[in-house]
Amino acid sequence: MAQQLDFLVGRRDLRQTQWREQPLPETLQVGQVLLAVDAFALTANNITYGVAGDSMNYWQFFPVDDDWGRIPVWGFADVVASEHPDVPVGERLYGYYPMSSHLVIQADRVTERQLMDASAHRQGLAAVYNQYQRVAADPGYRRDAEDAQMLYRPLFTTSFLIDDFLADSEFFGAGRVVLTSASSKTSLGLAYLLHANRANQVQAIGLTSAANLAFVKSLGCYHRVHSYDEIDKLECQPTVMVDMAGNGEVLAAVHDHLDKALRYSCLVGATHWDARKGARDMAGPVPELFFAPSHVEKRLKDWGGTGFEARLGEAWAGFSASVSGWITVEHGRGRGAVEKIYQLMLENRASPDCGHVLGLLEESA
Repeated sequence: MAQQLDFLVGRRDLRQTQWREQPLPETLQVGQVLLAVDAFALTANNITYGVAGDSMNYWQFFPVDDDWGRIPVWGFADVVASEHPDVPVGERLYGYYPMSSHLVIQADRVTERQLMDASAHRQGLAAVYNQYQRVAADPGYRRDAEDAQMLYRPLFTTSFLIDDFLADSEFFGAGRVVLTSASSKTSLGLAYLLHANRANQVQAIGLTSAANLAFVKSLGCYHRVHSYDEIDKLECQPTVMVDMAGNGEVLAAVHDHLDKALRYSCLVGATHWDARKGARDMAGPVPELFFAPSHVEKRLKDWGGTGFEARLGEAWAGFSASVSGWITVEHGRGRGAVEKIYQLMLENRASPDCGHVLGLLEESA
């Protein structure tokens, strides 16, 4: 009998991992679709999903039990069995998957361009993660651009939303946005948008490790880039901070240095996930967590679904054309490849100029 392979991580200790095999369902219920997960990107953003698994319900999308979970990833899957009349075998879908070889979804609200997973355990969770794009009807889809879509598109969507949120808030009266983890894909997307569209309003300043300094400077999307040991070089002028790193000591250092000049502090990612608890009492405003799905819902009400997709699509087209050549994509398949890259991301040892696309099926479905 065909087996499903799942990569499990410890919910209380992300360093713990194990593999689980279970039989694929022999039959599907009405409306269910069996997907073979062909490929997915693994980035620092996925570690953030694990860090915030309980507080933001990320563990609930692909539940296991109280001790183990499946970290969500973005990728492509193919329909290998279907009990929904409008979702044929062979169709390819882009969306939110577990690090698994297969996934059963309950297809609902099927339109020409997308469908929803209406499985009972996903009710009440952020709708944006329950949508699956039907690539055959996506005008922006290209098979040869799948790697870039998996690596950048979910993170760029967050960048787009932060850019819109800050602009809508008139940058809280600041003329500068400081981004930590400046080499991360979400930071790069935000820096690109600020540089391309807001240069007359704000400057994008990057903070990164000394090892990544040359790479970040070479991209040309930051007004200036400093290493973390150069925080004292930041001028004390009205500033918004967007923290992608999740490093409590870095967060506190920027707060203490800028103090009252820091107009707003926004928490987004946790690339330095194991240093998150290093924060202490600090000067300046209380940091506020940015939850992307909430801003999506706001803009869907303001712009409608078509308007939102049009604005995001236009921004993505500009960014995707700019990032060509920024990174080298490395592909890997099987248990060993997934374990290796997961540990690399967990230990924050991944090179910023390399993207990782993985899969658990030995060959494409």
